[in-house]
Amino acid sequence: MIMVSYSQVFAVLISVFVWLLLGCSFLSYATQEDIDCLKSIKASLQDPFNYLNSSWNFNNNTEGFICRFTGVECWHPDENKVLNIRLSDMGLKGEFPQGLHLCKSLTGLDLSSNSLHGSIPSNISDVIKYVTTLDLTSNNFSGEIPKGLANCSFINILKLDHNKLTGQIPPELSLLSRLKTFSVANNLLTGPIPRFQAPNISISAGDFANNLGLCGKPLDPCQATSKGAKTGIIAGAAIGGVTVAAIVVGIILFFYFRKVSMFEKAVSKMRLNDLLKATNNFNKNNIIGSGRTGTMYKGILDDGTSLMIKRLQDSQHSDKEFASEMATLGSVKHQNLVPLLGFCMAKKERLLVYQYMANGTLNDNLHSLDDANKAMEWPLRLKIGIRAAKGFAWLHHNCNPRIIHRNISSKCILLDADFEPKISDFGLARLMNPIDTHLSTFVNGEFGDLGYVAPEYTRTLVATPKGDVYSFGVVLLELVTGERPTHAAKAPENFKGNLVEWITQLSNDGKLQDAIDTSLVGKGFDNELFQFIKVACSCVLPPAKERPTMFEVYQLLRAIGERYNFTAEDEILMPSDTGDAHLEELIVAREVNGNN
Repeated sequence: MIMVSYSQVFAVLISVFVWLLLGCSFLSYATQEDIDCLKSIKASLQDPFNYLNSSWNFNNNTEGFICRFTGVECWHPDENKVLNIRLSDMGLKGEFPQGLHLCKSLTGLDLSSNSLHGSIPSNISDVIKYVTTLDLTSNNFSGEIPKGLANCSFINILKLDHNKLTGQIPPELSLLSRLKTFSVANNLLTGPIPRFQAPNISISAGDFANNLGLCGKPLDPCQATSKGAKTGIIAGAAIGGVTVAAIVVGIILFFYFRKVSMFEKAVSKMRLNDLLKATNNFNKNNIIGSGRTGTMYKGILDDGTSLMIKRLQDSQHSDKEFASEMATLGSVKHQNLVPLLGFCMAKKERLLVYQYMANGTLNDNLHSLDDANKAMEWPLRLKIGIRAAKGFAWLHHNCNPRIIHRNISSKCILLDADFEPKISDFGLARLMNPIDTHLSTFVNGEFGDLGYVAPEYTRTLVATPKGDVYSFGVVLLELVTGERPTHAAKAPENFKGNLVEWITQLSNDGKLQDAIDTSLVGKGFDNELFQFIKVACSCVLPPAKERPTMFEVYQLLRAIGERYNFTAEDEILMPSDTGDAHLEELIVAREVNGNN
């Protein structure tokens, strides 16, 4: 028999009593903060319809009494730990209640359809740290959306529409990986919409509608602004408030500088004798490129100015028609298009005069026969891919009517002295074909370089934007593999297909990484290389409807390039240690807009 003394029993009872006392004290402390939280909210808000005044009675000590308050939900009905606060449509007035930071178990907050004003606090992530749903819709909140919302890492639903919020949507919000719903419609927001990376997010144009100047997917693309245009805008803004005349001067300066920066000098008619002299009578030693539209020569004027002169072949346009086309092409200006400076008509000769590009074609730089030439480094290849995509996207989505290039290859992408890519030969299909339609059928059925032609074109002989996307996808494959479009040197000897067919076979075998240029591998870029080649593969999918649009291609490539710190002049630096761009999710989630 076990003998227990009274002293031992007493000691045990004392221990139990102390434990219960401490436990009750801890429980009381833990829930007291939630009570203080609600007291603070009630004190900070005006309640004209007495929703809170009539329900939120703190003269009660029963367990879970606050759980019976209007708009309050608890984790358990008998425990004073607040789970959700739903105070929608109560006519409440005041600023965002900072006392919410005391509700440390809060996961949902709905203050929508009230008359709250002021700014959303910059320290909001400290106030509602664990919230998964935040609804501030239909109030009078003003100021900028705080960057601190990006630290609310558990948030799933974020509704800020129908307020008076200004400024840009913080790009940091794109890092909210759990975000499923985001709406900021009917505010005063401007600037680009971030590219949200959350895999399950669902957004539409309606979520961003009725703002001052939001742009980017799912709204219209943001307009590219040249340095000259920025100069004009700044000049106009600086003197805009002085007098009406000064405003007019500012507007004039804006267009003047824009024209200067975009080579907007009127396309001039040039004399054949001057071009013959500049090219040494079109000497074969002056040839710098050739294609189906004609031969490109280097020319040097008497004053030492270098030019590129395209000698077209088989143009069937009259002088009047040709001059009209020149006026149209001369008005198409973008920083990633080769500027057309002039033209010449003389008997059957049709000549185009372009600004000279010092570093030749992308094809020559990628596939040089000179083994002494150093292979292009990956950051430069990436920049060229992004900037070329920007130019093609501009032709497809900003020109009216859109310009379908129809002859995209690494030969039509030229590189200036700073290796900035410039697209040539855009709009030339119309000069080579008398059928006047921007979706015309090619008469000869041979337009485009072998290896770049989309499979559907061989069946329909009709050019579409998705055909351009296919051709540009081949260029992207060239950039990341270093291979030529018609033949892959690394493919087995018995393989007789072209580059796309080889890539498709490797992809089906799960060996896509084997196609990447070995000179680029193992230098800290492997993840970018694989993301890049996946974008290229999406461009060359056989069904045209499954390919991205050119604007989507540009956005996908930009997402890869976000790891780099580009200066205002887009000078390439080494990548920072920021996170991956999650291109796989972007590719899967992108909207397919059909053939056009």
